Amino acid sequence: MQRELRSVRPRHDDPELPDDITSQDLDRIARNELKTLSKDNAEAVGRHLAMAARVIDEDPELAHRHVLSAARRAGRIAVVRESLAITAYATGDFALALRELRTYRRISGSNDQLALMVDSERGVGRPDRALELGRSVERASLPASVQVALAIAMSGARLDLGETEAALSELEIPQLDPKTAFSYSAELFAAYAEVLGELGRDDEAELWNERAERADAAVSGVTDFDETMEILEIDEEEIDEKESDDTDTDTDTDTDTDDDDATDVSDEESANDADDSTDEAEHDAQASPRA
Repeated sequence: MQRELRSVRPRHDDPELPDDITSQDLDRIARNELKTLSKDNAEAVGRHLAMAARVIDEDPELAHRHVLSAARRAGRIAVVRESLAITAYATGDFALALRELRTYRRISGSNDQLALMVDSERGVGRPDRALELGRSVERASLPASVQVALAIAMSGARLDLGETEAALSELEIPQLDPKTAFSYSAELFAAYAEVLGELGRDDEAELWNERAERADAAVSGVTDFDETMEILEIDEEEIDEKESDDTDTDTDTDTDTDDDDATDVSDEESANDADDSTDEAEHDAQASPRA
């Protein structure tokens, strides 16, 4: 009787791990979170997480299986629950993604995956709740990349409700600046172009799609556009050295430390004043996909 009443966990066979994958393939922050585990367990969990990151674009189902293996060994580690949410989202299991994102936020205290939570609410058919969730956190408290991802998700929720003008307004945020390219700019510009197209403003949509291409090219280092695009490469180490030198010589600087990956891009209509409009960068957290 005791055996009959015992709860049974669904069977899960660990997917195979190639010999060349190690926990060192994870970023430093993730590895630090795993230090609370035993050495052998940390290595096993780290290998599954690293493998999931390797294959998620080509095979999200396999990535999800790897993270499930990690979660069975380290279910109380924030990065594990975050990874489980991301792979669940990638496979279209929005209910599981939402549940895991709530757990991740409770463990970590972080709102960095708020946009993915909003998109997951959309995925389960609750755009009204998605908007309510997106408004529950002060935007200014979020990193710029998270603000952008959240704006895109909120715009999508507005589109779900048929509120196209409001969807456009959600995207009209300070980061919608065609003169400066960040890692998140191309996605923001493309989202803006899409909503403009929904409104029948095709000429403007074409312009913003072009700006999205320029931003993507500037950030990726591809410069197959004409001379109207200006790129300023910013090296983090060089900035740190410059700030150190300026401090030693008591020279004031006007350096903004919000983002590390800014690239200046001038449009055709702003080519002449591009030299006067260099913006410094904000740290890019992780971008969030759009449902």
